[in-house]
Amino acid sequence: MHEDLGTVLGTTPGLSEHTLEQLNGVVGQAHERIQHGRANSEHGYTALSLPDTVNLDQIRSAVSRFESPQAIVVIGIGGSALGAATLVDALGGEDDPPVHVLDNVDPDSIQSTLSQLPLQETVVTVISRSGQTAETLSNFLVVREAMKMADIDWTQQTLVITGESGNLSDLATQYSLPQLSVPDGVPGRFSVLSAVGLTIAAFLDIDVDAVVKGAADGEADLSGSIFETPGYAYGAVAHALNQRGAKINVMMPYAERLETFGEWFRQLWAESLAKDGVGQTPATALGATDQHSQLQLYRAGPPDKLVTLVRPATRDDIDIPETALAGLGYLNGESLGSLLDAEFEATEASLFAADVPAIRIEIDALDPHSLGRLLYEMEAACILFGELANISTFTQPAVEWGKRATRGLLRDASTAETETITDKQTFIIE
Repeated sequence: MHEDLGTVLGTTPGLSEHTLEQLNGVVGQAHERIQHGRANSEHGYTALSLPDTVNLDQIRSAVSRFESPQAIVVIGIGGSALGAATLVDALGGEDDPPVHVLDNVDPDSIQSTLSQLPLQETVVTVISRSGQTAETLSNFLVVREAMKMADIDWTQQTLVITGESGNLSDLATQYSLPQLSVPDGVPGRFSVLSAVGLTIAAFLDIDVDAVVKGAADGEADLSGSIFETPGYAYGAVAHALNQRGAKINVMMPYAERLETFGEWFRQLWAESLAKDGVGQTPATALGATDQHSQLQLYRAGPPDKLVTLVRPATRDDIDIPETALAGLGYLNGESLGSLLDAEFEATEASLFAADVPAIRIEIDALDPHSLGRLLYEMEAACILFGELANISTFTQPAVEWGKRATRGLLRDASTAETETITDKQTFIIE
């Protein structure tokens, strides 16, 4: 994996090589704080130690209890779902059993998913760090009821991933369900390299050892220098550009299998770095598709964006058939891969020409090792950004407010949150 920072030098907003040297000194101090947090197992910082602590044998043992499932249902939300979905979408194969992620409580969507499932041959994996998540437990109860109605022993088809206490842990104990642990001190959005993300990958025979090895290689390269640590370089530059006006960070992979990675990044960045009026808004795009729907904004809109371009250096390819059609001769002898690479290079150059900062991230290939490293480097980048911004990276008070409001409404309770809902202003036009 490597980064090209050339297209943030001299843009507006932008940095200079001298600024990078100045950042390097600050990053060294932040690295020491991060390492101190890791050494003392402080909440959140332990995420960067997961390559050393994750128990893959335990994950494989839990998965081995379920023989040849024809479908897998993942019930979770946020970090309890997006990490697993990222690994599945990026690395899963055509012959793998379909994976259905239930991360919303839209009745139409849930009913549609249930109607597609071979319930008798479906494994259900329920993931909640707290074991209390309303959306997750509600969806699980619905799926469990569907299995009961079909006269299926749901206890033989359910795997639980949760913390040491909570409703979900109690349920697993009551029914002797196989259970894996969410690691202590690791917020959900940082948990992809634990049982939370790797278990579903193991069901699909994805090489989880290689995923963790890629992350471990990223961990081994952590240092106090942005010139030696790609993750730190990304986090430091994103923070510096944010201070200079790049308040929006567009994650734009040039590989459809990385589209869910963009969604994972969006949560990581948004939930971790938005505190006390500070933060950088993450957005997602997909190359080359969104060149035709969003690039106009990035080049000609407000100068408030950093665009992050991600691609694998190698990929499978398909030749473009020869054509005699007028005006298309330039495609003869080319492939879809070469066209996509040309689109990538053109987008990068067009952003630079329009004075828009961009960062190129290139991974070796779309394989388990490269993806594991990419995920680890982005987590390191996020944590470093939080250190430089002097914010509480691992909390999410705004999310908790919404959870309390939801529980209050369902319980018909009078709380500060429900009173706000009752008292909010309305202005209706019909």
